[in-house]
Amino acid sequence: MNIAFNHIKNIPQLIKDFLNDDLGFAGDKIFSLDNISKQIELKQKSFPKANREVLYTSLSKQLQSSKLTDLQKQNLDLLKDEETFTITTGHQLNLFTGPVFFIYKILQTIKTANFLKEKFPTKNFVPIFWMATEDHDFDEIDHFKTENHFYQTKAKQGGAVGRIKVEDQFFISEFEKEFKDYVFGTELILMMKEAYKVGNTFAEAIRIIGQNLFADYGLLMLDGDDKDLKTLMIPTFKKELLNEQLFKTTAEKRQLLEQKYHKVQVNPREINLFYLSETRNRIEKIDGIYKVLDTDISFSEEEILEELNNFPEKFSPNAVLRPAYQESILPNLAYVGGNAEIMYWLELPDFFNSVELPFPILIPRNSLLFLNEKTFKKIEKLNLTIAEFFDDFSVIIKKHLVENHPLHELLIQQEENLKKRFSVLKDEAGLTDISFKNLVDAEETRQLKSFKRMQKRLLRAERIKQGEKLKQYEDLFLKVHPGGIWQERQFNFSVFYADAGRDWLKSCYDMMNVEKSELIISHLI
Repeated sequence: MNIAFNHIKNIPQLIKDFLNDDLGFAGDKIFSLDNISKQIELKQKSFPKANREVLYTSLSKQLQSSKLTDLQKQNLDLLKDEETFTITTGHQLNLFTGPVFFIYKILQTIKTANFLKEKFPTKNFVPIFWMATEDHDFDEIDHFKTENHFYQTKAKQGGAVGRIKVEDQFFISEFEKEFKDYVFGTELILMMKEAYKVGNTFAEAIRIIGQNLFADYGLLMLDGDDKDLKTLMIPTFKKELLNEQLFKTTAEKRQLLEQKYHKVQVNPREINLFYLSETRNRIEKIDGIYKVLDTDISFSEEEILEELNNFPEKFSPNAVLRPAYQESILPNLAYVGGNAEIMYWLELPDFFNSVELPFPILIPRNSLLFLNEKTFKKIEKLNLTIAEFFDDFSVIIKKHLVENHPLHELLIQQEENLKKRFSVLKDEAGLTDISFKNLVDAEETRQLKSFKRMQKRLLRAERIKQGEKLKQYEDLFLKVHPGGIWQERQFNFSVFYADAGRDWLKSCYDMMNVEKSELIISHLI
């Protein structure tokens, strides 16, 4: 069963409006073959051949230690071809990939590239995973969860997470205890041990896991913490330092989004660059001097431009500037991202125009939910539908507890009768003194409140009377939403891989329809 994002209550309205082309901008950035065709033409005209050469050389160096499959070698070589384009996703370097949607967004990126090759056979499409190696929020990535355990590691914090080296391995022995008896448990344990050897960086660990899982699909993993790649960004970084380019050019879109949706996903700063040393610290301009916050490092304007030209690798874009870095160094057509990612990308079209960079197609990634047969049967037995679990479930519970109760029906009927009687009375009262009409209005309000109180008391009574049934509803809700959140944000991929291995990866891949953004619900294999 699939549920379109437009029919899911807690999908952000901005995402729904984007998919429905109701934003008033970015309509040509919704995924469609026509828009992809236009994007190919845009990128072909704007992406320099020299950038391809730098990309190929840098990525070749990064992949030297990986045992590439024939398909990966082919995709790497194709990047030199001007008829080759990329489809990209990215994510933080979460411990053992973190929540399972890490897997889903990569598989959708791969399938999108394969789908486009079928539709545009004279072009080539390479799936890319952008490793967020320069993030410094280690607390966000140092853990993952399974059904039964919470796993966490420790490391020295403050610097770019991709450079952090593995020291603590306690989580591995604990993971081994949980998974050693599963069909594919040994495979998972060996993968983890290979990735998180003492001395490996977190970037190396994720690359090893990615190779294990996706090498046969041709995925190439790119690390942006690279001097040669950042050299291509010197002009854009210079504009950011001198002109507060991103902050100023996104002001109009941020105001529009704030007015319509009451918030923006990310508020850019005046300067959206960090300085990388042993730590990663924000650059801020104070009284004409560029200061690296929480350090003794500072630069005059001339000095920081010289530093940028000589050591571009020391400058690191933040979350809202990173998209421009990605699109500058890749012949990219589309970005596959989570809802929060797509929402901050939608702040950026005017900035992209200001730096003469084509803005990509945006694809809100698919979500997946896996339930066992027993759970499906319980849902059916209680006359529920899966879709109801993605609506306001408190309203759903209320509906099911009292829907056929004779007193509930009577209260609804009498409430409607009351409204009709007061409607007639108000019409006549309007012909008399205004104070009398106000009295009638007040009395209607008072009596309707009484009906609402009786309905609430009835629901309360039924919750007590049908306590066992209520508990079944609540238990099922937690099966669908473990920990009270979507399954894909709670569990690590190991929960599903342990029983089915690569067949589970293939089933995820097969179920995805890359032309739609939807929640896919399936039986566990």
